Amino acid sequence: STAVSHQLTNIQKNPEATDTQCCHDNLCRALTLPYALSYCHIQAWFHLRAECGERLAKPERGKMRVHKISNVNKALNFIASKGVKLVSIGAEEIVDGNAKMTLGMIWTIILRFAIQDISVEETSAKEGLLLWCQRKTAPYKNVNIQNFHISWKDGLGFCALIHRHRPELIDYGKLRKDDPMTNLNTAFDVAEKYLDIPKMLDAEDIVGTARPDEKAIMTYVSSFYHAFSGAQKVSQGTPSNASLPSLCFCSLGFVITSSSDYWLSWFPTLLTNTMQAMQQKLEDFRDYRRLHKPPKVQEKCQLEINFNTLQTKLRLSNRPAFMPSEGKMVSDISNAWGSLEGAEKGYEEWLLNEIRRLERLDHLAEKFRQKAAIHEAWTNGKEEMLQRKDYETASLSDIKALLKKHEAFESDLAAHQDRVEQIAAIAQELNELEYYDSPSVNARCQQICDQWDSLGVLTQKRSEALQRTEKLLETIDQLYLEFAKRAAPFNNWMEGAMEDLQDTFIVHTIEEIQGLSTAHEQFKATLPEADKERQAILGIHNEIAKIVQTYHVNMAGTNPYTTINPQEINAKWDKSFQTNIDQALIEEHARQQNNERLRRQFANQANVIGPWIQTKMEEIGRISIEMHGTLEDQLTHLRQYEKSIVNYKPKIDQLEGDHQLIQEALIFDNKHTNYTMEHIRVGWEQLLTTIARTINEIENQILTRDAKGISQEQMNEFRASFNHFDRKRTGMMDAEDFRACLISMGYNMGEAEFARIMSIVDPNRLGLITFQAFIDFMSRETADTDTADQVMASFKVLAGDKNYILADELRRELPPDQAEYCIARMTPYTGPDAVPGALDYMSFSTALYGESDL
Repeated sequence: STAVSHQLTNIQKNPEATDTQCCHDNLCRALTLPYALSYCHIQAWFHLRAECGERLAKPERGKMRVHKISNVNKALNFIASKGVKLVSIGAEEIVDGNAKMTLGMIWTIILRFAIQDISVEETSAKEGLLLWCQRKTAPYKNVNIQNFHISWKDGLGFCALIHRHRPELIDYGKLRKDDPMTNLNTAFDVAEKYLDIPKMLDAEDIVGTARPDEKAIMTYVSSFYHAFSGAQKVSQGTPSNASLPSLCFCSLGFVITSSSDYWLSWFPTLLTNTMQAMQQKLEDFRDYRRLHKPPKVQEKCQLEINFNTLQTKLRLSNRPAFMPSEGKMVSDISNAWGSLEGAEKGYEEWLLNEIRRLERLDHLAEKFRQKAAIHEAWTNGKEEMLQRKDYETASLSDIKALLKKHEAFESDLAAHQDRVEQIAAIAQELNELEYYDSPSVNARCQQICDQWDSLGVLTQKRSEALQRTEKLLETIDQLYLEFAKRAAPFNNWMEGAMEDLQDTFIVHTIEEIQGLSTAHEQFKATLPEADKERQAILGIHNEIAKIVQTYHVNMAGTNPYTTINPQEINAKWDKSFQTNIDQALIEEHARQQNNERLRRQFANQANVIGPWIQTKMEEIGRISIEMHGTLEDQLTHLRQYEKSIVNYKPKIDQLEGDHQLIQEALIFDNKHTNYTMEHIRVGWEQLLTTIARTINEIENQILTRDAKGISQEQMNEFRASFNHFDRKRTGMMDAEDFRACLISMGYNMGEAEFARIMSIVDPNRLGLITFQAFIDFMSRETADTDTADQVMASFKVLAGDKNYILADELRRELPPDQAEYCIARMTPYTGPDAVPGALDYMSFSTALYGESDL
């Protein structure tokens, strides 16, 4: 019901929305709320119409009960016609607000429109969706998706799905399993803001319920499946020139494939490299993108241009089209190029992630060594001290002093528990991040833990021995005890402060360094109070010294309850705060300011160049399909565009320089722009390729026009017909569009005749007809230039590629009068593969265009 409320709110805010991604959910919720107002029903029809592509009957505008029931019945009948089974649900229940019936219908519609079509490896619906979730979240720790209720309570499952497909949206490493509210709200907010997935659930309802609602979670998870399950189509390439087409295709394909395999081959071999090695690899990759790849882009473009020119000239010479050998087709080059770009992107992402990982590992390892050294220095000699039997020969007063001293030690021991836990946690994190020196870290951590356990056992044994002499506590001086109690925590506080001040820090944004600076200023504000406590502790020691001198106690100036002395406190006080952390914070703040400047500098240019490239692509597309002026005018216009595009190259180079500065500064994100350097590079390469290909197409059209003697008016007519039947506005017609075009021109043909025509206009069997092929076909049709070879090719299609044809095949494929004409005049076929009744269509075709009296 919470999900329904959210969706109704979305519909009421934007009643004219037709976004198909959220149409399923909006439809279900608009239909089924118990309010049953005519407004909601009208919205339901609108969204259902957008989903199914069909128009419904116009709703009744009245607000009476009979009008509402009529409107709901129209919607229910249409839903039922789409295969949704609505059992025992009538319009009256919905209008009267029957919540049980309404919510039951919601789930039925959701299951049909959002979940039923999900299929993963021969599994469907719920099982397929669950299998998809398990596979996507398998690499993430603390995520184990087994169902659609309790497996999602901690929120890590939703965060893992988003991070798997959009890792820049969520920092998964900072999420904690014991903080489900933060995890759930993070996932819901990110999905709603960046993925257009409505917020259907409330974190409080999921966390506060022992078993969350399975249907609600399944519905919400299906939105993630539909959002992430799309696949990007790969554009197709074209061949090279006519002189060495096969060799050129093979060369470029080999370069693309070998480069892709080269970058992919580095992944398993660099896992233990140092930071310097990773940075060198990144620099080598930049050199490859900047120096080695651009010539191959030009080579690929030139291959396409030469191939198109070759095919045009072959057609003009009535020669068969050039077909590259297996593995060197246009699609092979395009697929190999796409694989190369995918490998480049994956390799670059892997390098940057590996640099982050190594940086994090070095920081953690140094932090582990510092904390371990401090702890080991503290524990040095503690076991020997605890194992001494000095209480056996001591006087009562000495034993009482030993007991107090031991109590202070226990307090100190408890204070060091946090440090031991921190050391163990750091070692565990190093293991999880696969630190190369994990064995030595584990050995040192195990030694510290074993020693810590031994100290606990020895402390307990000594405490039990000293408690037997509890009578010695009556003679102890309260001032010593007070000094020990106040000095030990103060000493631990100073040691902790020393650790914090000496600890290294790493930040990536100016906000983080500002947070550290603020925290350091707050710490310095506490120093006056700490100094007052130090003076008070020293005052206690001075009072103790006066008492010892007054009563002539032979204590040698030591405190029996603690090893801490005023000199140690003063030394640590002076040493703890003589640090250069202020200067380090200032330097880091300046570095982050410079990084922010680099981000803004790159974003300002990228936000201009990206839209410019898109605008130019759209303008070139319009020029190529419009009929303004002659072909020469269009060619002149395109070349002017090409010149303006080439003149824009310095701005791309300038942006590349800014991008290199960003990578050298190890800046991994930029919130000021949605354009990355990869987007700009791909767009620029597509723009250059598109303008070159478009110019080549116009030149080929001019060649065809001049060779065929086609007038400009005929060219305009051809273009108008082609544009009319190019329903998808892609610059090419598919087979169905071409069939419709032929029918509109009066062709009445069977499948065999259409297959013959398709083999002419689409020799590569791509299922697409270009404008150039359309012009060639129309020019041949209008000139009526059929030859004996063309007629023979048509008979060969009817015969199924056999060297002979049977009478039954002719009667099946041709009109009766034409079939009988051919049967009567074809001679029997006498070839080695002849069968009874075989007819020789080859000699018949030759005779039609020869001097025979047939």
